Amino acid sequence: MKTGNHQYMTEVVAGWGKLPEGASYGYTHGIVIDKQDNVYVLHTGQDNVAIFNRSGEFIRSWSVEGIGDGAHGFYLHAESDGEYLYITDTNHATVLKTTIDGEIVLRLEPPVLPEVYNEEKKYKPTDIAVAPNGDIYVTDGYGQHWIHQYSAKGDYLGSFGGTGSEPGRLKCPHGISVKLTGDSPELYVADRGNFRIQVFTMDGKHKRFIQNDMDMPCSFYFADDYMFFPDLHSRITVFNAADDTLVAHLGEDQQAYKQQGWPNLPKTYYRDNRFSSPHGVCVDSHGDVYVSEWISDGRVTKLRRI
Repeated sequence: MKTGNHQYMTEVVAGWGKLPEGASYGYTHGIVIDKQDNVYVLHTGQDNVAIFNRSGEFIRSWSVEGIGDGAHGFYLHAESDGEYLYITDTNHATVLKTTIDGEIVLRLEPPVLPEVYNEEKKYKPTDIAVAPNGDIYVTDGYGQHWIHQYSAKGDYLGSFGGTGSEPGRLKCPHGISVKLTGDSPELYVADRGNFRIQVFTMDGKHKRFIQNDMDMPCSFYFADDYMFFPDLHSRITVFNAADDTLVAHLGEDQQAYKQQGWPNLPKTYYRDNRFSSPHGVCVDSHGDVYVSEWISDGRVTKLRRI
């Protein structure tokens, strides 16, 4: 079953990534891939990180203290001494850095900003990105719509954003990533509530909007000459990374998100080559695409590049 177009065509790998008997997913929010093309799925159920090889064979699973029913942001970053995972929990205001085996090596404290946060106005971190200098950026997508910057050691450095639709303001900054190509690194922010991407300098200055060919962007994955992002409204979008123009929509279903009860639709509705609520995406070294969807009992799909 194929999806895409002549510029970027894929086919569904049916049955990829089955959990062992007796195991089950919660909401499958994040998905990342390591240098060996092993795929890590973050979900809200028990043992909330499940790991598969490229063929879809289950390797192992584990959980991290502090990550539970709000498991959400998931980012894998290669550093000088190895690969690390960055994980958020929106319900517990948790941001952690772990080894790829789940050992906690850094915990980011919530920003102390009395003018922004109080008992009623909560901090709910949704995603993380790491700059070339090691600085860490955290999006408060479900809270007060700010982006917070920390040093590699976890020291708070500053914040930018705040609620609004004008340049530099945000409404559900759901995902964040660092684009490394071009003259200098840039921060790409999935300004989901404003139905756009917003691009910033690394010190939080607004540069431009990207508003074409998207609906509700959730996060990003840069691979080769492409930028991939999940449109929560039922498709994966592929852009040319050089100029932010559309290459393809994968698995598009413009009826799914309009259904009563979405995203948790009857099982009879789902089709292998159509998405309902894509939330995470990553790409392996062969160009194959992996997608996790915001569905109560989880859904993970592999699309093979052809």
